[in-house]
Amino acid sequence: MMTLSLAIRNLLRNRRRSLATLLAMAIGSTSILLFGGFSGNINLEMHTRSVMRGGHLQVQHSDFYVYGSGNPMAYSISHYQKILQDIRNDEVLKTMLVVATPTLQFGGIASNNAANVSRTILGTAFVPADINLMRRWNDFGLRSTAPVSALEGASPDSVNIGFGVARVLQLCTQLWIADCPPLHVSAAAVADAASIPDDIAELSALEAAPAAAKGPLPVIDVLVANSRGAPNVTSLKVVQAEDQGFKELDEVTIMTRLDHIQKLIYGQAEPKVTSVILQLQHTSQIPQARERLEPILARYAKDQPLSIKDFRELNPFFVQTEQMFNTIFGFVFLLIGGIVLFTVSNTMNTAVIERTVEIGTLRATGLRRSGIRRLFVTEGAILGVVGAVLGVVLALSLSLMINRLDIAWLPPGTVELVPLTIRVWSESRMIIGTTLGLILIATLSAWWPAYRASNLKIVDALRHV
Repeated sequence: MMTLSLAIRNLLRNRRRSLATLLAMAIGSTSILLFGGFSGNINLEMHTRSVMRGGHLQVQHSDFYVYGSGNPMAYSISHYQKILQDIRNDEVLKTMLVVATPTLQFGGIASNNAANVSRTILGTAFVPADINLMRRWNDFGLRSTAPVSALEGASPDSVNIGFGVARVLQLCTQLWIADCPPLHVSAAAVADAASIPDDIAELSALEAAPAAAKGPLPVIDVLVANSRGAPNVTSLKVVQAEDQGFKELDEVTIMTRLDHIQKLIYGQAEPKVTSVILQLQHTSQIPQARERLEPILARYAKDQPLSIKDFRELNPFFVQTEQMFNTIFGFVFLLIGGIVLFTVSNTMNTAVIERTVEIGTLRATGLRRSGIRRLFVTEGAILGVVGAVLGVVLALSLSLMINRLDIAWLPPGTVELVPLTIRVWSESRMIIGTTLGLILIATLSAWWPAYRASNLKIVDALRHV
């Protein structure tokens, strides 16, 4: 207790230097916490978007994740309705589930006959009501929201398409897409269009005529291969264009209703899906849910090998981004820690030089070397505690102020502006870790000056000028 009292009094003797050291530590702690709160919110945004889109877990054919994009039909799931029923009836799983829903991926070609353009597409068929329920998942209390799919309540032959698909199919005007540069057609293309034989032109006009009669919604034709490999075509009404966030994905994506596409692909045969999506109430329930799923899927593994993929396995971009921000946070902490180390060390070295005679006097009155070391280390620890706590207070105040400004920005993997949020208060592990880390650095940085002070010879210290 005496050592603590002396340490505090010694720090107050030179208030200006002590205050400068405390401010340096507080600013460093504030910077670490603000960046950690910012990067942590980005991770939670991406985490939430991934769960909204694909759930926490997906049941798939064991080879679908690796080979399924080339031929989704070859890696589809049979008896998926029985699997879903068993999952929903499980005593443990039904208490954790928010949504359990099937989806079907398919490839094909989409065309706009009115503009005489087409492109390859990657389609996803789902149950719209389930997807909209998934998009309301917000376990972390984020201020951003996901757009609602317009397919819910629409006709069975409705479809949503990516902005890139809409641009290529020249549907920008009908879908009110602003970011659409004017189309420049070469003279050769115009000449080729003019040279189309009359009979082909008449057929194209006949194909385009029904689309015009369907009303204000634009219509596209989608060509897919059915379960027997034969081509099949359907006309779909485009009710909405959705930006997918990534250009490569945005230019191939279409989303439509599961029942309609199953009839197109499987006809009278047993309908199948390519995955069963499970969204849980909390991400922490993934291990328990996986454990309950394994015996259920084992009952269907005789005819088809099934596997369980969590959202991290299905979204490597999210994992890489999370690791990148964690690495940057560690690098920032090391930089700030180095500044704190040299700042406190310089302060304590200066204090040792100024108090050399005092150190000699204390040693002459019987204070041991360990007592001198303990005194200076305690001063460094006090600087660390006060500076780190002050930094926490500043970070909490600044984060609250920034969050109330409602600054909008576009985080990775999102397509709509969201409020800039710095999550400091809820990140208790980050606050405790940063505070303890800076206190430890400040204490260690005072050790070497304390060691030097304790090794001063009494005679030399007393005659120091």
